[in-house]
Amino acid sequence: MKPVPDLAFAHAHMDSLLAAIPLTRTMQIALRDYDGESLTLAAPLAPNVNDKGCAFGGSLAGLTTLAGWGVVALKLKALDLDCEVYVQDSTIRYLAPVWGELVATAALAEGESWQAFLDALAARGRGRLRLACRVPLADGKDACTLDARFVAIRGAD
Repeated sequence: MKPVPDLAFAHAHMDSLLAAIPLTRTMQIALRDYDGESLTLAAPLAPNVNDKGCAFGGSLAGLTTLAGWGVVALKLKALDLDCEVYVQDSTIRYLAPVWGELVATAALAEGESWQAFLDALAARGRGRLRLACRVPLADGKDACTLDARFVAIRGAD
């Protein structure tokens, strides 16, 4: 695999991906961090608030899904692979309210391998990968978790 892309690469590519999704502008989603293996997205509470004054569950679902989708899309872009990425299925758990900034991090789920995913993509033109996404609280406990499977389908390179 190629070396880890820098943060400027991630910002440029995620900005273009997020610009294609109108909801992300309303939610004010921004890239917080990317290290080639995990992606962290953030959004302020104000445009994502519910009637109780904490984060809206739909915003948490959207942010965690976009973090998972984004880490796959960035990895493929860094490898110069032309693919469409889709969420295939997911399970979300809301464990505690979020009263401040929404911050979601996505990384490979336990037992998953980028290499196995890339090998399947090369052999069959599509690959599947499970990602674990989380929104942590200040104390380190999870406010929300999303376990999702993403599919990449190879385009014409």
